[in-house]
Amino acid sequence: MADKRPERLAVLIDADNISYQIADALFEEVAKIGEAAVRRIYGDFSSPQLAGWAKSLPNHAIIPSQNFANTTGKNATDIALVIDAMDLLHSGRFDGFCLISSDSDFTRLASRIREQGLHVYGFGKQQTPESLRKACHRFIYVENLGNQVVEQQPENPDKPVKSLLQPAKARALIDKAVTQLDADGGWVALGGVGSYLLKLAPDFDPRSYGFAKLSSLVAKVGGFEVKPRETGGVWVRALPKG
Repeated sequence: MADKRPERLAVLIDADNISYQIADALFEEVAKIGEAAVRRIYGDFSSPQLAGWAKSLPNHAIIPSQNFANTTGKNATDIALVIDAMDLLHSGRFDGFCLISSDSDFTRLASRIREQGLHVYGFGKQQTPESLRKACHRFIYVENLGNQVVEQQPENPDKPVKSLLQPAKARALIDKAVTQLDADGGWVALGGVGSYLLKLAPDFDPRSYGFAKLSSLVAKVGGFEVKPRETGGVWVRALPKG
C-alpha cells in the first residue's frame, strides 16, 4: 500500500508580527505537519526592522510580498496576506494553511479556511488573543520552537526546565480529556487523549509545560496511571479520586 502523502500546506508569514529568529525552527515544525508547498511572507522589507527577515528569505525559499508602509497605521500587509490566502484557498490545491502571526485580525481568515474544510495551523506568541488561537485546529507558540526541552528525571528533579507554564496547570485539562474518552475510568490510548486535548484547547502543547512528550507530562502531573500498549504507544487512566 502506498504511503499517505503529506499534507500540502500554504505557509503565510506576517513579518511585521513575528521575529526572523524563529525561521529555522518554524520550518522544522511545519515539516512535522506536512509539505510547505507555498512559502510567502508579507511586510515592508525596505524597513530596517525587517532586515533580519530579508536576509533569511533565501535560506528557506520564502517568496516576499513587498508592501510599502505609505501611511502609518494602515494594514496593507494584512490585506495582502488575506487576498493571497483566499486565492490559494479557492485554487483547491491545498490541504491546510499555516498562518504565522499573533495578530487577532486574522481570526476571521482562520475561521473561513476552516469553513472550507481545510486544516488551519497557527503560530504565534503566547500573548496571542484567544480568538485567533481558538479559530485554528492547532496553535503553536513560537516560544516553544527550537527550545531544547529537558525532561525532568527522578534522579535530578531540581534540574531547570524551559517551560511557559507549570505542569500542574495541565492536570484538569488532561483529566477532562481522559474522562470524555472513558467516563468509567478505564484505560484509554494516550494518542486519543492527545487528539482530544487539541479539540479542547488548540494551543495545548507538552512543550509549554517543559516536556517534549505528552506521556512525560502525564506522568509528572500526577493523578494518572500509564502503561505501555502491546501494539505500541501508551495506555492511560485516571486514578480514583479521594
